[in-house]
Amino acid sequence: MSVGVLLITHKPLGADLLRIATEILGGRPPGIEAMEVSNDVSREVLIEDARRRLPRLDAGDGVLILTDLYGSTPANVAVALLSMHDRVRVIAGLNLPMLLRALNYASLELDAVTEKALQGGRDGVLACPRRDDPA
Repeated sequence: MSVGVLLITHKPLGADLLRIATEILGGRPPGIEAMEVSNDVSREVLIEDARRRLPRLDAGDGVLILTDLYGSTPANVAVALLSMHDRVRVIAGLNLPMLLRALNYASLELDAVTEKALQGGRDGVLACPRRDDPA
């Protein structure tokens, strides 16, 4: 079994990140979906849509929800799911390194996948050094 991954993001970020990750990995891993939020849909409808996805994604090891911006509608929807499902974790601040880590380590247990994703997200953000050497 493995941990399912649900991306809850502003449109079109989730689908784009999933497409790029699929290209990098050479195929789409099972147990992942992107749910893109539109501002014209009520929070209650979005929460219900996300809640219905959890059983599809949870093969017994839980679901890691990755969302883009803490405090935004997608993150608020994700956080609402924490009280509805015992085996859900949420990380805000989604980036491509975080997603790739989550997918590469999905066979670990939920808390370990969560930590790997957090580490990937943090380690993937860095200032690139200047190259003053014209070589």
